[in-house]
Amino acid sequence: MNDEIQMLIDETTERMDLAIAHLDHELAHIRAGKANPRMIESVVVDYYGVPSPIMQVSNVSTPDARTIAIQPWDKKMIQPIERAIINSNLGFNPENNGEFIRINVPVPTEERRRNLVKDAHKEGEIAKVSIRSARKDANDYLKKLLKSKEISEDDEATTSEKIQIFTDKFGRKIDELIAAKEKEILTV
Repeated sequence: MNDEIQMLIDETTERMDLAIAHLDHELAHIRAGKANPRMIESVVVDYYGVPSPIMQVSNVSTPDARTIAIQPWDKKMIQPIERAIINSNLGFNPENNGEFIRINVPVPTEERRRNLVKDAHKEGEIAKVSIRSARKDANDYLKKLLKSKEISEDDEATTSEKIQIFTDKFGRKIDELIAAKEKEILTV
């Protein structure tokens, strides 16, 4: 197998890995009613004039399944952090006691949980489309190499089979992530 084919396989699996990583990131933002520090990682705080992620200006933890606790490293940052959470449109109502900020994560209703499951499946389908796109691009490139006689038909067929194996493997990984998220969402 020549170097160009190996590079194609590596590039294709890297694109598929990125699709899985993106899906994992998106699923973390789907609130299942269970507190998770990743729920607020997108919040950006004005830290003395510099926009900074909340994780860089405070310690974020989950003392129990329904609470996110945010303890700023600088006590003067409590108000800006609280404002940033409110302005982030995440639907959280932070409580400030002067020392740290507490966010109570409400239990979603049955209808809301069903909608969250739909959102998770939609994100899974987007990831599958990305994986199929990576496969299509790789197969198109293989056909181009075959047409220009840079690889043999056997190499093209073998590489195409390998790419399909990776596609199937990543597709199963997506299904597993979605099933786990669905279980998490539906568990009251």
